[in-house]
Amino acid sequence: MLLRGSGTAGLWGWLTLFLVACAAWASEITFELPDNAKQCFYEEIVQGTKCTLEFQVITGGHYDVDCQLEGPDGAVLYKVMKKQYDSFTFTASRNGTYKFCFSNEFSTFTHKTVYFDFQVGEDPPLFPSENRATALTQVESVCISIHEALKSVIDYETHFRLREAQGRSRAEDLNARVAYWSIGEAIILLVVSIGQVFLLKSFFSDKRTTTTHVAS
Repeated sequence: MLLRGSGTAGLWGWLTLFLVACAAWASEITFELPDNAKQCFYEEIVQGTKCTLEFQVITGGHYDVDCQLEGPDGAVLYKVMKKQYDSFTFTASRNGTYKFCFSNEFSTFTHKTVYFDFQVGEDPPLFPSENRATALTQVESVCISIHEALKSVIDYETHFRLREAQGRSRAEDLNARVAYWSIGEAIILLVVSIGQVFLLKSFFSDKRTTTTHVAS
């Protein structure tokens, strides 16, 4: 699977491109999407191939991003706005380069961390005899069942890791807000305490001045 990243992400875009080039064999990528930026990826797909695009925003802001998938002719096959996560399955209608982009252009100061899994085609058969008319042996059938179960386990583990990362990000963000709020409350209490001291001193100072004038 060959992916090429491009867009308006500046330095992060080149870094993402480097990471994609190093991990071109993988279909799962996690990348940083800066504020007011757009990142696109490209894939050569043969007509009739079944593909699935799945993405999720792990950290940043309201955990949402824009996503758009275009065919070789520029036709928009899929488009969502400010989505936290979603999945889209399609069959390529023609040969060519398909482009899908993630946009954070609606955000002015919040970075996002986006995970996506782009699967092209079906997995090759575990045994060559799967595509033959002959029946599978009991051992082969058990191996195929175990293989499918392991793939499901991998998918569940991936989703749980993403949810754990998202939950950790939310907890850290909440902890930072609580810390800032506590610091703000401490400053306010300090200012109010100092203000009360000066206010009480001004009351006694005015009374002493009035007594002095009366005695004179």
